[in-house]
Amino acid sequence: MDGEQALQALGFSEYEARAYVGLLRFGPLNGYGLAKRTGLPRANVYEVLSRLEERGAVLRSATPEGLRYRAVDPEELLARLRDATHRRLERAWAALRRLASASDEGWLWNVAGYPAVLEHARAQVEGARGSLWIALGPPEAAALQEAVARAEGRGVQVVTLCLEACGAPCGGCHGAVHRYRVPPERDTRWLVVVADGEEAFAAEVASPERAHGVRTRNRLVVQLVAWYMRYSVALGRALEDAGVPPDRMASLEKVLRRLRAEGRVPRWLAHLVRATPAVKGGGSGNA
Repeated sequence: MDGEQALQALGFSEYEARAYVGLLRFGPLNGYGLAKRTGLPRANVYEVLSRLEERGAVLRSATPEGLRYRAVDPEELLARLRDATHRRLERAWAALRRLASASDEGWLWNVAGYPAVLEHARAQVEGARGSLWIALGPPEAAALQEAVARAEGRGVQVVTLCLEACGAPCGGCHGAVHRYRVPPERDTRWLVVVADGEEAFAAEVASPERAHGVRTRNRLVVQLVAWYMRYSVALGRALEDAGVPPDRMASLEKVLRRLRAEGRVPRWLAHLVRATPAVKGGGSGNA
């Protein structure tokens, strides 16, 4: 893609792109000189230059020989275009958000296929404005790390729950990172995203060919998913404080049995000891 094509992809007309690239290549020119150098129709050249001036892409100067134009530095132009596009996107987002019907907030929308699962997860990450809770394993962390890093960069508070309880950072997790391994007997991976406490996406991945998920704004479901993630974070921290290695956290009954035998059950976990028959019975076995 050359310079003219790149500008047209950003919304410049063919003549506007040709005029800007011509001024960038040949330096300051008047309308006649620009038309001669670039092949622009002389009848249109000043109208094109006027539009470029409105875009902030060229500067105009009155000289004894008449008006001359020069191209604004490309870095300055692209920064201005980026900011203007961002403002338009923000206005569109706000307008469309107001128009969104509340009638479908109770629905669960199904998603099938691994590429679609990642795209919907990425969309929620990109749409987060204040907070983002995300639970995932290394493959999905790698796939979403750029989107999560951008969310963190724009001020979103990110909490990541590593479901594999990796012993060393994989580089894909961002924000406040917590580790709690899902039960080892599972042969699938989970991916859970809650954006701003308003929308939840949960997916199960067995393989690239076998992946499905659900997306919803149902308040009850969103709250249940969010509180499950908070509970998992708290449980992982409590077990970690009790000296349980991350790779043992999935065997919760054995862990609680060991802690009970050693008299080291944290008060926060006492209700699990009372509620778990295998632990309450004081059976044998080591964590």
